[in-house]
Amino acid sequence: MIKLEQIALSIEESEEKLLSIAKKKLHSCTEIQILKKSLDAREKDNIKWIYTILADDKKIILPKKEYPKVKRQPESFVIIGTGPAGLFCGLKAIECGIKPIFIERGGDVENRESAYQKFIESKVLDMDNNIQFGEGGAGTFSDGKLNTQTKSEFHQEILQTFIQFGAPKEILYLNKPHIGSDILKNVLYNIRQYILAHGGKIIFHTKLVDIILHNHQLKEICLQEKQSGVIYKEKVSELVLAIGHSSRDTVKMLMQHKLAMEPRDFAIGFRIEHLQEEIDKAQYGKQYKLLPHADYKLVSHKGERSVFTFCMCPGGYVMPATSIREGVVTNGMSNYKRDAINSNSGLMAQVKISDYYTGNLLDGYNYLEYFEKKAYAITGRYQAPVQKVGDFFKNRESTRFGEVTSSYECGTAFCNLNEFLPKNLTESLKAGLLDMDKKLKGFANDDALLTAVESRFSSPVRILRKASGESENIEGIYPCGEGCGYSGGIMSSAVDGIKTALKIVEKYL
Repeated sequence: MIKLEQIALSIEESEEKLLSIAKKKLHSCTEIQILKKSLDAREKDNIKWIYTILADDKKIILPKKEYPKVKRQPESFVIIGTGPAGLFCGLKAIECGIKPIFIERGGDVENRESAYQKFIESKVLDMDNNIQFGEGGAGTFSDGKLNTQTKSEFHQEILQTFIQFGAPKEILYLNKPHIGSDILKNVLYNIRQYILAHGGKIIFHTKLVDIILHNHQLKEICLQEKQSGVIYKEKVSELVLAIGHSSRDTVKMLMQHKLAMEPRDFAIGFRIEHLQEEIDKAQYGKQYKLLPHADYKLVSHKGERSVFTFCMCPGGYVMPATSIREGVVTNGMSNYKRDAINSNSGLMAQVKISDYYTGNLLDGYNYLEYFEKKAYAITGRYQAPVQKVGDFFKNRESTRFGEVTSSYECGTAFCNLNEFLPKNLTESLKAGLLDMDKKLKGFANDDALLTAVESRFSSPVRILRKASGESENIEGIYPCGEGCGYSGGIMSSAVDGIKTALKIVEKYL
């Protein structure tokens, strides 16, 4: 077997050519496997696909790491949350012989879809079953983006797991893989069936409302059933907190028990929408129709605060993502084909601890909620405040859409977003827009549309943990994933879930 790197194909050439290229290096080659595929668009007149492949004269089977099996079962292994951190923690536990119990405040993906449609149609919000909460976590209604800036030995394993449950095989080698929200829902259904078939248990519509401690050790948890309102106790030996970044009430409860935490920097901003075709042209030039829809990742340090884009959704939608009543929150979503008319991303400005922290660990949550409720108060409805970029620079309220119309399903209200965020953040966003326009022509187009507010970038607190994965000051609790301050996005959350599971498994070998 040989590995070949930096193989370039023009965008018109078929991947079948890869086998003939491999045969020039290994004459008896009959099989190839793509390890990596990325697009080199630095020269608009000479855009190329760049491949790394394995070549062999027999079927290529990549080795799979084996993990040890536990010799005894935990008394009760409970995972709070079924986002990527929780699910991959549970999947790894099952692989090692432990049968996890999942507690999820929201519903399964089918139920979440119904709750979302009800919210769009009637504006009745289910605070526990929405775009933020439920099976798959917030990423279910996003894009299923699997690109990450982190490095981990578990990345390939995570991608293989997604493929096992129905994700496209191409995610294994694409430089910026994504599943798409439409396919991801089916993947989550398949994961659920696997967990249940292997002895796991998933309890939906049930919320962690309290913990019972003795001598700084977890003894029991209190759970509340949504339908009945009944609160009951369960003994727990290991509790994994994979709660996601929007479980503010859960964090408040944990604060009452003095679980060790610290404040964090975070970010706030808007979603920015462009015509997808214009982004494609800016990235690829005249050949844009021959290529997948373009994405971007931009950073600027021109203003007082760093400004960056995140969760970029080619051919997607700006989603109503609130989980609090009388609050407006946005998020971005794309389906697998990424074929909607607009592209969008978060346009974020850094918020430092010194901006909000007065000594109360709730300060960060209160800061974010203030702007979420401010966005709602503009109309007294779940409509999102919007403004064209040109009017944002001219400090005037927009009165009509230009070439970009909003994809936000709950409706919009024109306003002047200069009056929305603190001035230092607003000015930093303006400086960032101008700087980013130099890197991606048209990014600061007058008709590009800003929508408020993007406030769920990350948790404003970190729940501290020891090297063992346990809470710094309470035994039996394992903070995990994005909501506890240890990841950002599907891949890094899944990695943290696996690592947490393996630390617990060590105790039972």
